Amino acid sequence: MAESRDSGLAKVLSKRETLVLAFGAMIGWGWIILSGTWINEAGPTGAIIAFLLGGLLVGVVAIIYGELASAMPFVGGEHVYSHRALGSTGSFICTWAIIFGYVTVAAFEAVAFPSALAYVVPGFNTLELWSIAGEPVYGTWILAGLLATVGITYLNYRGIRVAAQFQIIMTIVIGAAGLLLIFGAVPFGQPSSDPAFTSGTAGIFAVVLMTPFMFVGFDVIPQSAEEADIAPDSLGKLIFTSVFLAALFYIAVIWGTSRALPGAELAESTLPAAAAMATLFDSPLVGQLMALAGIAGILTSWNAFIIGGSRAIFALAEAGMLPRSLANVHSEYDTPGRAVVLVGSIAGLATLFGEQMLTWVVNAGGLGIVTAWFFVTVSFLVLRYREPGMERPYSVPAGYAVGVFGVILTAFFVTLYLPGGPSALVWPYEWLIVLTWALLGVVFYLYSVKASSGTVDDPTGSLDSLED
Repeated sequence: MAESRDSGLAKVLSKRETLVLAFGAMIGWGWIILSGTWINEAGPTGAIIAFLLGGLLVGVVAIIYGELASAMPFVGGEHVYSHRALGSTGSFICTWAIIFGYVTVAAFEAVAFPSALAYVVPGFNTLELWSIAGEPVYGTWILAGLLATVGITYLNYRGIRVAAQFQIIMTIVIGAAGLLLIFGAVPFGQPSSDPAFTSGTAGIFAVVLMTPFMFVGFDVIPQSAEEADIAPDSLGKLIFTSVFLAALFYIAVIWGTSRALPGAELAESTLPAAAAMATLFDSPLVGQLMALAGIAGILTSWNAFIIGGSRAIFALAEAGMLPRSLANVHSEYDTPGRAVVLVGSIAGLATLFGEQMLTWVVNAGGLGIVTAWFFVTVSFLVLRYREPGMERPYSVPAGYAVGVFGVILTAFFVTLYLPGGPSALVWPYEWLIVLTWALLGVVFYLYSVKASSGTVDDPTGSLDSLED
């Protein structure tokens, strides 16, 4: 049996609910707006190969998470693994980075929600208040974004089981829309007029670079592991299964979309998946239904990343690395209520910055996510070397080789965001977001360690035994 402890959070999630939390997070809004870009960049076959490769690469990171989660099924995921392997400072950097990634996704959804409504509701963009980087900010956007933020935050405040049930409903809506697109492509679609490989290996690689961030969400399972009422070995398998299902879904969507319109037309559309659906069924109304599925996708990602972000904050606070008030568990709902409200509040602020915020937070948050993945893969190797006897209910075959490949892979993705890289962050906006978050982390960490008399808690109790 894996080690156990009690944080006060309720162990209520079933296998199905745990899987759908991650799967729904991964198949959110991205495919609705980016499927045309993928096909235009790489060609239909090239885009499919890119997602096969991307799914394989992310799958390597996922199975590493799977082994660690099965051995240490505790709230906070990355925090627990990196603390046991790297100590307090390494753990804080790792967890603060993943919190940054989760919070930026939540902020993205708070802005994407009114953006999607603007596609569905005629005349939605009204009452221009100000502009940010040349993009107008509308009063209707702010109102819709804030109302949705309050709703999704309250849902999570009331309990993870409630949030999981909501996730299942919204994921069914997304899945039904995706299946309708795929089934419509069989009788009504035509083989794509685009070359199978638009730009050869360069086009495929351009899409591969986007894939890790389409798969972000599998790591919500380790974050909420302590609330999952399932066997530890099943927890590890569910993480990889969620990535596999997401890759299958993306590949099917690319195939179906490519049979509707040429890549250039799809790339020019605001919502290429909706345009493809309208063309296949010769009905603008059906295209609007796809846009509604996109809104469901926004809500699934938003929901999952509030869960992930709040649990990571809770874990840091419980360890004394953030103010301990954030480790409060609601007496009635068994949720980290204050951490949930904090993530929701930060997301709500993003609505004040308008549509330009979408690009900024996605790019900046991506650096946080891959940085955390890098620390997790390093922690995996350290624990394999230092604790070979650790009980691992789900064990990665050829663990050392997989671990080394995971470290190289995640380090490579980190470099893509640095100056000179193909996804380098833009100064000043994106780097200011990153640097502000890093500065906040330093302040919180120093304050919390000082308030805790210079000590932090070990989430598993394992480090003391190692030192002995």
